[in-house]
Amino acid sequence: MKQRYSKLENQFWSTSGLNGAASPLIFLIRGSSVTKKSGPCKQIGPTLEEISTEMSNEITIAKHNIDNEPNTPTKYGVRGIPTMLLFKGGELKATKVGATTKSNIVSWIKENI
Repeated sequence: MKQRYSKLENQFWSTSGLNGAASPLIFLIRGSSVTKKSGPCKQIGPTLEEISTEMSNEITIAKHNIDNEPNTPTKYGVRGIPTMLLFKGGELKATKVGATTKSNIVSWIKENI
C-alpha cells in the first residue's frame, strides 16, 4: 500500500501550512526508522494510512519525524510518541497520545472536526 499521508518538514510548520490548510489536519509525531520506531509507532502508521484514504475529503493526515526535527513538537507539548495533533483553522484543537484502535481514532477525529 502506498503511503497516502505526507512527511512534513519544519518549514511547513513555520509558514502558512497550518493556516492555509483547506481541511483539518492531523500530524502524527513519531520516531524514525533509524532509531527503530517503537511498537506503538509501527502499529499506528498503517491505521492512519487507511484513515487518510477513507476520510480524504474530511481531513489531511501527515507525519513529522521528531528525531530529525525535535523543536517544533516541543512547542506543542509533545512528550511521548506517537502523538497525534489535530489542527483546525490553524489552531491546535485536540491531542491524542499513544496508539489505539482505528475506531477510537476515527471517533476522536469526528468529535474534533
